[in-house]
Order: sequence, then structure tokens, then C-alpha cells
Amino acid sequence: MLDLGKTFLQSVERSPDNLAVVDEERQLNYRQWYGEISHVVAGLQSMGMVKGEHVLAVLQNRYEMATLHWACQFLGLIMTPLNWRAKAEEVAYCMRDAEVRVVFYEPFSAEAVRTACADGNVPRVAVAMGDPQGDITFESLLSTPNAPDARPLGDSEAISLMLYTSGTTGNPKGVPRRHRHERAAALGHVAQNHYRRSECTLGVMPLYHTMGVRSLLSMVLVDGTFICMPRFDPELALQLIAQYRISCLYLVPTLYHDLLRKYQSGQHDIATVRKLGFAGASMPDGLLIRLQELFKPELFVNHYGSSEVYTFSIEEDAVAKPGSAGRAGINTRLRVVDMEKNKVDSPVAPGKEGQIIVDLAGDEAFEGYWKRPDANQKSLRDGWYFTGDIGYLDEEGDLFVTGRVDDMMISGGENISPIDIESVLSLHEAVDEVAVVGLPDERWGQRVTAFIKAGRSVTAEELDEHCRQSDLLNFKRPRDYIFVQDIPKSPVGKLLRRLLISGQYCRALPTEPSTSNTSEQSAVGRASGEEK
Repeated sequence: MLDLGKTFLQSVERSPDNLAVVDEERQLNYRQWYGEISHVVAGLQSMGMVKGEHVLAVLQNRYEMATLHWACQFLGLIMTPLNWRAKAEEVAYCMRDAEVRVVFYEPFSAEAVRTACADGNVPRVAVAMGDPQGDITFESLLSTPNAPDARPLGDSEAISLMLYTSGTTGNPKGVPRRHRHERAAALGHVAQNHYRRSECTLGVMPLYHTMGVRSLLSMVLVDGTFICMPRFDPELALQLIAQYRISCLYLVPTLYHDLLRKYQSGQHDIATVRKLGFAGASMPDGLLIRLQELFKPELFVNHYGSSEVYTFSIEEDAVAKPGSAGRAGINTRLRVVDMEKNKVDSPVAPGKEGQIIVDLAGDEAFEGYWKRPDANQKSLRDGWYFTGDIGYLDEEGDLFVTGRVDDMMISGGENISPIDIESVLSLHEAVDEVAVVGLPDERWGQRVTAFIKAGRSVTAEELDEHCRQSDLLNFKRPRDYIFVQDIPKSPVGKLLRRLLISGQYCRALPTEPSTSNTSEQSAVGRASGEEK
């Protein structure tokens, strides 16, 4: 298989004049971008960087981040991106864990990086810094004299990238991925999203996240255009769609939600967007329907996967079967196994929930965590990756993801997943966003509680009646409704249920104006009836 350096050269050779990357006023075609990547490669070599060493990048989605990613692929370095919001201790941990040789940073991450590098043992490269404090600058790398055209020094077996997981239950885990893993995942992304030559996408999903990396690589595979967007701004996103005739979007549901709220008919031109894809979280039915009505896309893909194994499954018509994650992707096999036995050879019957597992023999699958045998022992068994996700296969063989093992609620002895409750509530016209968790309850064990971000005034009684009129089983109905101004999410849009369960988030968050008319407190509405 080709390595990623040769993959970039393919596009330079096929379509040198195609627009490749855009970042505000900077617009480069493939020939021009290759020239600037070559200078960065030469600059890194002049710093003594050699194949197999880690480069830590604490940068937003900007031209320099994308350029550095490709320079690493040519030189055989391991691109190791980190959330630009990371704290100093997180930066320091990843520097030690990956034995980093150089750190790239920008104004937003400067304080954390400089604190983490206080001992001065690791050189720093400053990006767009007015005062680099003596550090090397990215501009100096771009002006490296006598830089020859970069030639790929890696191969398909070399490690291309190491992403760090979120680390919600301890230190983050490094996920090393080889060139062949990354190229196979990008090819699968192109095929499963029906991308054609010269597509154009909005590069807003962070390049420290697998969704962002996939967008970057897939555009190069089709000689397409990557429009850098450091931080999401729905108004700017709509302007960029019109200006650059963006043809495909690959976002988390939260960003689609924000786009819908900002869109104004007659003011924003979105006609060029023909392909929608989403991942990172489930999309409520109500949001699916509104997006379908607005964009009328030729393809609407629900992609389900992870950093470890990029694609688990694909549903190419998300609206036709809401909630379905579809079937195993091109490079993947999957099963749903008994949660108590948790063995590869214990598949459950259609309709029964179990843990979702994925074959590690797939072309996109990683081979194990970086220096974490404990994590490997927990998640990798008999050649399969145990995802920690719960789901079931329906009679037609389509996968439905119903939550995380840790998210499952037990109320009155009944196992309850929050996903189907959230889908029902999302269809109420007053509900902007919803999250359902189980809060401790002396009688029920856990009390099904819905956190509601409302678009207009609504009462708990109205929402309870909506649930009663749906096909939601009675014992799954929320018993409490808590109205909030926002739902907590990670930087890539994943719902952070643990913050709702802890109670700290809600105590610190101003509530919506009173909508419940209860005597308890203005933010809480209690559904009538305690029957199960």
C-alpha cells in the first residue's frame, strides 16, 4: 500500500492547479502547498528530526496545522495532536508519554505549552506568535533555504499518527496508527460518503480528532479542497459554504444544530451542499428531519466509529431509518455479544442488547494502545476490540447503538438506555436539545431524568404527555425534567453525561425562565404518576 507522503504526491501530479487548502486570505493549490510542505520538511530535518520521532501539535484547525500534518507524513514523523485547550499538566503528560521531540503551539495554547516545557529540554515552534520568546517560528521553517522537493521517507508500516483519547477515567491513552491504517480509513471514508474528484469540505472538526483527520486526508485523496476553520462559528460557516461552494459536510450533531439555528432563507446559499455526514454522537430524530428538509441532500450518512478503529458501521440513508448505525463498514466486521459473558463467541439474538465488538483484522484497526498493557487487556480480546458501547441488531441486520456500558440506567430493576428516550423528546417542537441520565433515587435505584434545553416555554407536563402519546414504554418515561440553558458537551460535541449525573454542572448553570410551575424549584418539573 502507498504511504501518505506518496498519496499527497498523487494529487500534486494529477491536479497541481486544484485548490487544496484555504485559511482566510491564504489559498494554495496542490503545487504551491507541496512547495511549502517541502520547506517545513527541510526545516524539521535541520532541527535533527528523524523518522519515528513524535511531534506534538497543540494547534487549532489552521493552515499551519494541516501543513505540519503532511510534513510529518513525508518525513516519517509521528504526528501527535492534542486539544488546543489542554492544560499544562495534560501537555506535560503527553510530552512524557510520547517522548516528544518538538512542540508546536499558538497563542491559545502558549501558556499551557510554555509551562509544560519550563525545563527547556524540548524545543518549541511558535505559530502566529507576536512574541515567540526566542522560540523557533513556523515562518522560519517556511523560509528554510535551499529546500528540495520533499520525498517520502516513510512507508506503509511506519506510524503516521498518534491520537490521544479523552481520558475521562484517568490519563488519556495514545492510539498509534500506521500509514496503512490511515490510508485505508481515508479510502473507506471516500467510498462510504460517495466523494468525487474535487469535492470541497469545511475543515472544522478538530485535527486532534479522528473526524478532522479523516476530512483532511479524504480531500487529498480526491484532489479536493480543505477549508480551514479554527473554531466553529455558524454564521461564518454559512458564508464559507457559499463562498467556496462547499459540497460535503462531515460534522457532529451539535454543529448541525447550530447551523440550523443561524440559517436564514434568502440570506444564506447552501445549494452546493449535496452530502451530509455525521459522527461522534447520536443525532436526535427531530434534528435529522429538519436537516433533511433544509439541505435535501443526495446522501445523508450516519458514521459510527472511534479513534481505535475508524469505522465500525455506516448507514447511508440516515433519515430512512432514524437511529440506525447501519451495517459494518467496508474495512470492518462487527458483532453484538452478551454483556455478562463478554466473549467473542457469545453473540446475542436480534433485538437483544449487548456490547458491540469489532474485528481487529480490519484494515483500519489499530494494534494496541501506546505503552498501556492494562488498557489492551481490558479492550482487546481474541483479536476483537470491545468498544464499551451497547447496541443491538434488528431483524434486518442493522445496528442500533443505545449507549455506553457506563450510561445504562437501572430503574426499578429495569435496564433503560437513554438514547430512545432522547429521540422521542427531540421530536417535541419546543425541545432544542435533550440529555437523559439516571439520578440516584432511594426507591427506584435510579430515577430517569431528562435535562431539557428548550427553544420556547414548555412544561414538564407537556413533555410527559408527549412521551405518553409516543411508542415509548411507560417505565422508560422520565420522572423529572430539568430545564437548563445548555447541555454539557466535549469540544467535539460528545455529550458529557457524567457532569449531569454529578450535579455540579446544573448547580453552576443558570436555568431557563420558569417553565415547570412546581413548588420545588423553578428549574425542575416532575412528571405525574410514579407507576412503572
